[in-house]
Amino acid sequence: MSRIGKLPITLPSNVEVTLNSDNLVQVKGPKGTLQTQVDRDIKLSKVDGQILIERPTEQKRHKAMHGLYRSLINNMVVGVSNGYKEQLELVGVGYKATAANNTLELSLGYSHNIFLALPSEVTASAVNEKGKAPVIILESIDKQLIGQVAAKIRSLRKVEPYKGKGIRFVGEVVRRKAGKTASK
Repeated sequence: MSRIGKLPITLPSNVEVTLNSDNLVQVKGPKGTLQTQVDRDIKLSKVDGQILIERPTEQKRHKAMHGLYRSLINNMVVGVSNGYKEQLELVGVGYKATAANNTLELSLGYSHNIFLALPSEVTASAVNEKGKAPVIILESIDKQLIGQVAAKIRSLRKVEPYKGKGIRFVGEVVRRKAGKTASK
């Protein structure tokens, strides 16, 4: 039995889940509404404020989907009740970020500024404090989407191992390398 898949999903009091006959799961909460299509082999049931996920057989495909759909539904429940937040910091001289009208403007040491249009489900804000690295704060109810947007922003200037410059998650530890002068 899948260790993740067999765990029930406990629903908070302010979250409402509807399970359709064609395995469409819709989760509605105070922050918004999310929905996903679940494979027709996976059985979903709502009992006493909990959602249970069951698989029909021990096939490898069913085992894989069991934990996957449990995690996806749990992420939707957490998203509509609490939301998700990602923080990225820009480390480098002259690196700046500004957010306005769902557009992120980044100055990352290139010859031009980068304008990144964000999906409507993701809200961004930029914090530029003197003496500290600028921080981009992303908020959304969709965990997959916010992770994808954060990865896209991070890919614009990857952290390099010699000086540690680039875009990184707040709290991320970058493994540093010694330069060529360290061998002498």
